[in-house]
Amino acid sequence: MKRVITRKLFVNVYGLRVQKKTFCNDAAAKLSSSKSGQCSKEPEEKQGSTTDVHQYDVAIVGGGMVGMALACSLANSPLTKQLSVAIIDSNPALGSRDWIKKEEPPDARVSTVTPATISLFKDVGAWQYVQQHRHAYFDKMQVWDYTGLGYTRYNARDANKEVLGCVVENKVLHNSLLSCMEDTDFQKTIYPSRLTSMTLHSSSSSTRVDSTSGPEFSTRGSVAKLELSNGNSLYAKLVVGADGAKSRVRELAGFSTTGWSYSQNAVICTVEHMIENHCAWQRFLPAGPIALLPMGDRFSNIVWTMSPKDSSDFKSMNEDDFVKAVNHALDYGYGPHPQSSLLGTGDIFSWLRADVTLSANERFEVPPKVVKLVSERMVFPLSLRHANDYASKRVVLIGDAAHTVHPLAGQGVNLGFGDAYALSRVIAEGIAVGTDIGEVSLLKKFEAERKPANIMMMAVLDGFQKAYSVDFGPLNILRAAAFHGAQYFSPLKRSIISYASGDQRLPLFS
Repeated sequence: MKRVITRKLFVNVYGLRVQKKTFCNDAAAKLSSSKSGQCSKEPEEKQGSTTDVHQYDVAIVGGGMVGMALACSLANSPLTKQLSVAIIDSNPALGSRDWIKKEEPPDARVSTVTPATISLFKDVGAWQYVQQHRHAYFDKMQVWDYTGLGYTRYNARDANKEVLGCVVENKVLHNSLLSCMEDTDFQKTIYPSRLTSMTLHSSSSSTRVDSTSGPEFSTRGSVAKLELSNGNSLYAKLVVGADGAKSRVRELAGFSTTGWSYSQNAVICTVEHMIENHCAWQRFLPAGPIALLPMGDRFSNIVWTMSPKDSSDFKSMNEDDFVKAVNHALDYGYGPHPQSSLLGTGDIFSWLRADVTLSANERFEVPPKVVKLVSERMVFPLSLRHANDYASKRVVLIGDAAHTVHPLAGQGVNLGFGDAYALSRVIAEGIAVGTDIGEVSLLKKFEAERKPANIMMMAVLDGFQKAYSVDFGPLNILRAAAFHGAQYFSPLKRSIISYASGDQRLPLFS
């Protein structure tokens, strides 16, 4: 017998916490929510059936930041806010908002969102929720080489921008998107479960794909059927794979990928300074870059790329030794400080003085000293992977399910947010002209828009990774020349800032 229970306080049911809302306590363990807080009761099972089957316009597999960004965008568009959406994610607490206490140190999992991403968040109304929590804008950045042969300073005003980016905890971004969506009348159903199989159905035939039948997938059919690990089944006109680098949707749909492992790991953590940090810092070391990103309240985030063996050693060493190692890597370790200019004072670029940027005359600075480790150290393997196709009939990939990149420029999640908002816009365009939102011709429009931009960014980041993974005299000189070219050649610097800010333009070609 199914029961409907109401609580005024937080109640935990199948891992889902709900406040002042009515929820269904049944075997499906799902939350159906809207602004009114009403719960849709499971329909009675038909005789002879073993599970309930529900129908949706869109099923988003993966309720992380990118999947939630898509749901939020759909909820705030006039043409898509009436769609019925299912969100499938194995996180049992997905439907509840984390309580974020500002007095606690920041979480180590952060994202550097670009001005373009900030604009997208503002467009759907989510940025106002980010601003209620800790976030750190930065308008300056310094990048330099361990050899001491070159450095570049960037200033947002060089490209007529207010900021270069904003560092935000992932849980703040996720909560903000969830809050934005819940403040609308958008009908969503959250399934705290895993996708186990996918079937495309037509009036005459269907082809089944599950964990035992291999990665075959038919592109025929009028609707997709999804079966979940908790026994639930549902139908959807469109299935969106937003389930990360090890995407189950990508596997079941048979999308092939191209890519490789970098044989590098990233060590991330939160550290504290004696003074406030307002600049983003990145130094290229022999084994990979180390980045120091401002987080506000005298905190910074560390993203340190190194070999798998070194990452294991740095994760296990005592905190005092780790802090010393970080300061060593950001100061005199591995090589000297760069001079103000390897080439005098940039005289080789004197013919460009009339168009010099504000940061061209800024001298090299040493990052603020780290005094304390305030979070656990987390380690993630690094790789590049790209799906050869993003779309087939009824199925589309976004975010890390479609592409994973090196974190040296913090662009991965920004590419994913770009995917989410582009797909939402394409869906709205399809609805406007009466097109089936699962038609491959419509989904290929999304692919045609996003794939070139994603591939170009992946190529740039992969090129940087390879260029700075070799310690070779002549190559070091070329890298130094590149640093100084970016420092003093104003058109190049402006193009780099604009491209890294999310403008879909290639440096020097726009």
